[in-house]
Amino acid sequence: MDPAGVFAGVPAMVAHTVAGYRFAGLLLVFFFTASRVTRIGEARKRALDPEFKEGGQRNWKQVLSNSGIASILVVLIALITGGEDKCLDSKESGLITALIGGVIGHYSCCNGDTWSSELGILSKSEPRIITTFKRVRKGTNGGVTIDGLLAAAAAGCSIGLAFVLIGFLTTQCASDVFWRQLLVIPLATAAGLCGSLIDSLLGATVQYSGYCSVRKKVVGVDGPTVRRISGMNILDNNGVNVVSIFLTSLLTALVCTCIF
Repeated sequence: MDPAGVFAGVPAMVAHTVAGYRFAGLLLVFFFTASRVTRIGEARKRALDPEFKEGGQRNWKQVLSNSGIASILVVLIALITGGEDKCLDSKESGLITALIGGVIGHYSCCNGDTWSSELGILSKSEPRIITTFKRVRKGTNGGVTIDGLLAAAAAGCSIGLAFVLIGFLTTQCASDVFWRQLLVIPLATAAGLCGSLIDSLLGATVQYSGYCSVRKKVVGVDGPTVRRISGMNILDNNGVNVVSIFLTSLLTALVCTCIF
């Protein structure tokens, strides 16, 4: 992160830690794994991405879009629980279960989108735009590959594993509730994949992509040397992230209240 990103990230980390070690753990798992995959294949990404930054540095807008909703949720959780880690158990509290589910969905989506974008662009296969499945240039918003989708699922799985493993150490549940927490792993895996698909659908429809004949790259802004590929210029990348995170968090929260 750049200095402004660090400044924006500190309050988020504090809020997550106060709410419970699991939530701080999810934020750290997302940060470190996303940072790691961002550094893979930097030379190839530099040639394809007009907004490429060395080391994948994030600014304050990116930090807020990737932690803002979760920060609101963990503050609500902390106010209700007093910072005590709770199990997912709708019989005890449907509200807490939904809020925790929202946090799981949030970071599964964030991690899934990052892994999918950063690893999918390195795929040997050409991406296909999610709306029509036509082949598009690498870097096109809404373009998907099998490798990218598998990466999104794996990213969600890593969030689920972190939640379960930390929870085994920090929560006290009845035996039947305790073992049901393992369902978070496939749930987070599905949320990572679902979040990536939602992000791709939004990217293909409400985020502009065009090919610049001068820079020889896919860009997100129209211009005299740019030929449109897809999407309307309604949301930028941060806006797409916020909407996809919100929808994935909401869906995951609803599913959690049904299965826990």
